Amino acid sequence: MTIQQSHRTFLDLAIEQAQIGWDEGGIPIGAALVRGDEVLAVGRNRRVQMDSAIRHGETDCIENAGRLPASVYRECVLYTTLSPCTMCAGTAVLYGIPRIVIGENRNFEASEAWLRSNGVEVEVVDDPACRALMDRMIAERPQLWAEDIGEEA
Repeated sequence: MTIQQSHRTFLDLAIEQAQIGWDEGGIPIGAALVRGDEVLAVGRNRRVQMDSAIRHGETDCIENAGRLPASVYRECVLYTTLSPCTMCAGTAVLYGIPRIVIGENRNFEASEAWLRSNGVEVEVVDDPACRALMDRMIAERPQLWAEDIGEEA
């Protein structure tokens, strides 16, 4: 699938966040929350960096956006480098985010059908850069990855 230029710009912000997270010793998953052409926030998985149980890329991004009215969330697109886990999907549904653009879902997928069943438009672009980040993560830090998704290494 060829990614639209507008998607490319915003997904690249999420990829940049994922790379920062990797460089910090964390998990390379990034996200961007966008309303129209305005980037409201970016975030990255910072579970390692913050010793957090819940600071995934999407939850970090939404937290970085701060308190927003429900009407704002309902006009947003959430860009994420990896298919959201159930916690992140639940956060998106809770706040009424209507659309999620996913960089890749080959390495992990747990919530896409549920998101769709809750009225969220889900688009998977199968981006090579997103796949490469996760392939490297799984190869080089498998125990950390298992911890992040709640599995035993």
